[in-house]
Amino acid sequence: MSLSFPTSRPPAPSRVQPHPPARSGADQPLNITALLTVMLGVSVISLDISMTSTALPEIAKNLGVAPAKTIWIVNIYYLAVVAALLPLAALGEIYGHRRVFFAGLLTVAAGALASGLAGGLGPLMAGRALLGIGSAAVSATTPALIRDIYPPEKLARGLGFYAMIAGAALSAGPPVTSAILAVADWRWLYLPTAPLALLTLILAARRLPETERNIRRFDPLSGLLCSAMFACLLFAIAGAAHLGATIAAVALAGAALTGSALLRHETGQAAPILGADLFRLPIFALSSATSIIAYSVQGMVFVLLPFLFQYRMGFTQIEAGLLIIPWPLTLIVMTLVSPRLTRWVAPGFLGGLGLALLALGLGALAGLPESADTVQIGWRLVICGVGFGLFQSPNMVAIMQSAPRARSGSAGGILAMSRLLGQSIGAALFAFCLAHWHEDGIGIALQIGTGLALAGAAISALRLLPGLHPAALPSDKGNA
Repeated sequence: MSLSFPTSRPPAPSRVQPHPPARSGADQPLNITALLTVMLGVSVISLDISMTSTALPEIAKNLGVAPAKTIWIVNIYYLAVVAALLPLAALGEIYGHRRVFFAGLLTVAAGALASGLAGGLGPLMAGRALLGIGSAAVSATTPALIRDIYPPEKLARGLGFYAMIAGAALSAGPPVTSAILAVADWRWLYLPTAPLALLTLILAARRLPETERNIRRFDPLSGLLCSAMFACLLFAIAGAAHLGATIAAVALAGAALTGSALLRHETGQAAPILGADLFRLPIFALSSATSIIAYSVQGMVFVLLPFLFQYRMGFTQIEAGLLIIPWPLTLIVMTLVSPRLTRWVAPGFLGGLGLALLALGLGALAGLPESADTVQIGWRLVICGVGFGLFQSPNMVAIMQSAPRARSGSAGGILAMSRLLGQSIGAALFAFCLAHWHEDGIGIALQIGTGLALAGAAISALRLLPGLHPAALPSDKGNA
């Protein structure tokens, strides 16, 4: 018996109209050169994220700061990303995803150069914040660009390819980091990103076609409130470990106040920047919630693993980078398999099964003896990679296909937001564990990750309940 849902979708907001008459993926054959250009941009920002997480112990040693403080190199990046992501997604819907993609690449180049030239922790954090804004523009527009490039019946394949490229860059990050740090200063992790981003920008200007635009004005107040809300929220989460409960509570109150003001301000709007109209679709809302939880686990574990391998198990920087590879490498393989499964199996089932496997792998990692060899480490990470791979691509398809095409920009922004907000929450959770329990915090964080993965599996399974508005899953006939 098939576990897939029947196909249907809600109507698009009536006041959002395409302009100018750019063609979407539904109207044209697959544009390979445009796709490869977008994937190059994805590779640049994904590789940067992976390299930074892997290099944190070395950066801490080089700058002479406590390891817990270097977590802010990751946190400040994510804070900038989540603050800018949804406003940039709205700008992409209004002015064209292509233009915002261009601006993002230019900002990534500037941020990478600033990071590479930084002389201390403060300047490095400033460069990372600028790089985060650029990455937000690229991340906000990529899913919508893929939906424009791919014919609807092949959208699952396109999003799977997106996940595969991001996973490949993620898997390349640890060995590339180890290789660079073996012969050069950590600043060379960032300096090559600037010319790569500029090269992608040149290729995009030549190869990426114009995208649809929607007739409406950008609401600056909504953008400001949205940025303030997510900045306060992430600051509260990230600052709880170092700045104290009082400051974290004030930041959390700020997030609640700005969020409430944003919801009131956007009441009745056809295309709210926060996507309230999209979250009224149960499949979209549950898929987004599952995504935040799953990426919280991934974000925490990918920051945690270098500390586990170097500080607790005694491996070198190079060895630690190589030991991480089985997870992202397995994830790459799964991105070739899981998109095909969405034709017959519902994302709720695949996501629940995948996150249950992820919990199993993390539980095994939590029980890893300090004397474990590479095989004992490797099979645990392979289980994690298989589980996360079963979740990732089908969940992306559920989010994008459950949204009207005219709201692809906001849906793509929320897709990226759920990933990046989750990863930032994960990094902040590990920082909290490390600050409060020191080396014991590594094991405690793994136990927390196991519990979160099981919670995500349960939420994913809720999508199987009868009566929910279904996500429009890809089929041979197409439906978007």
